[in-house]
Amino acid sequence: MQVPLRPAWLALAEHARGIKHRHLRDLFAADTERFAHFSLRHGPLLLDYSKQRLAQPTISLLHQLAEQASWRSWVERMRAGEAINHTEGRAVRHADLRAGNAAPPEVKAVLGRMASFCEQIHSGSWRGFSGERITDVVNLGIGGSDLGPRMAVHALAAFEHPDLNVHFVSNLDSADLASTLTRLNPRSTLFIVASKTFTTLETMANAHTARQWVMAAANDDRAIARHFVAASTNLPATAEFGIAPENVFEFWDWVGGRFSLWSAIGLPVALAVGYRNFEQLLAGAHDIDEHFFNAPAEANLPLTMALIALWNTNFLEAHSHGVFPYSHSLALLPSHLQQLEMESNGKRANRDGLAVDYSTNPILWGEAGTNGQHSFFQLLHQGGALVASDFIALGKSDFPLPGHHSGLLASCLAQSSALAFGQTVEEARAAGIPEHLLPFRRFPGNQPSTTLVLPELTPFTLGQLIALYEHKVFCLGVLWNLNSFDQWGVELGKQLAGRLAPCIRDEAPTDSLDASTRGLIEHLRQFRH
Repeated sequence: MQVPLRPAWLALAEHARGIKHRHLRDLFAADTERFAHFSLRHGPLLLDYSKQRLAQPTISLLHQLAEQASWRSWVERMRAGEAINHTEGRAVRHADLRAGNAAPPEVKAVLGRMASFCEQIHSGSWRGFSGERITDVVNLGIGGSDLGPRMAVHALAAFEHPDLNVHFVSNLDSADLASTLTRLNPRSTLFIVASKTFTTLETMANAHTARQWVMAAANDDRAIARHFVAASTNLPATAEFGIAPENVFEFWDWVGGRFSLWSAIGLPVALAVGYRNFEQLLAGAHDIDEHFFNAPAEANLPLTMALIALWNTNFLEAHSHGVFPYSHSLALLPSHLQQLEMESNGKRANRDGLAVDYSTNPILWGEAGTNGQHSFFQLLHQGGALVASDFIALGKSDFPLPGHHSGLLASCLAQSSALAFGQTVEEARAAGIPEHLLPFRRFPGNQPSTTLVLPELTPFTLGQLIALYEHKVFCLGVLWNLNSFDQWGVELGKQLAGRLAPCIRDEAPTDSLDASTRGLIEHLRQFRH
């Protein structure tokens, strides 16, 4: 059944015709307790969605849609280990990775090995081939093996280990790896090769180059075992590379790449901030898991976030979604969420293989505040496009300096308010704006936004934040009747790249290629000589 055929979907479409043109000014004027009516709390976490363009009947209809989509049943199917990733025949069990004492034995075993490894690196008992202490760790991965850990390490800079620097290399462009290696010493550098199959093109190209770099200094194959570990399942390939079996940290096919931060893929995070802090990251995510699994719909933060996103996308036709963390430490969060949301729900075939005739995931993008205010926020205020936004604020700064954080919070609240309410010509005139400038000083407002407030940025609250968005993605997949856990569009690009690389090297004919690709290859070949 196509999603729009559900009764609540049709009712929402009718309801939208009556409310979509109402201004947020009017909605606030009609309900003086709007903040109390349209905000949720989980402990010290606050989700304020009062600046969304909806009313209580909207929420009631959205909850009906969630019930008609059997969202609770899908949650239970996921928790029971059913292969809800049906196109790949896989379960979806990333919540098991952070379940603490209730985690599966195999998960506990890998986490125990990660804890032991971190202790060896931090204590200095693990040494490089020349006997030097490890001072730098380079994570070689891409996609989910890079974006999540990279974001978390940057976010938790206030907790980083003082004697260890963690770097990330993902791009196949040699400038990424080369510019990193120029700053490092091969005698004191450890590489983590993060690839489940140990065949990922970009990761393995970087890994083999890094291996040559270490070998140029050591001139001894035995050195590789002191400078390389892996997060992988391909033991024959890691052994052939020179990585000792005890230094390969396993994860499983029920861990999707963009949900893998909590697994061995999180090893660079544990090294950067210490294993105890990594445990707190897991604990924060588990706290949200328990909330999501048990809270009723009307109090459920991830479900509410998903319902709001669906309302904006499918009924208000906001096809762009901005995420604006007012925290420099969370600057990489939008990049992580881009993969999490767009790779999960950027689909045009539903779970039954039928083409959908409704919008699915909006384009997600973002920038840390206050930087964005001085660039693209102009478009949000006066550009005419409807853009839904998430503002993320911290109650306390993770790097407190006198006078900074209050100004940052003021900017965050000012932007969400200005986007919601704008400025009329009458208000501009009353503020003393000259008549000839009034057209330029009018701001329509009515841009919907949600504000999420964390008490502070710690490993625990970061885990909560990421898990909130993960479960939001799951709920949207259920509501849109999608499989959120495959990514065949990504696989297509990999297959084509594998076919084209020999053509660029002039090792294969180009006759069967389209005219554009053939012409581009012929042009590029001249630069290889």
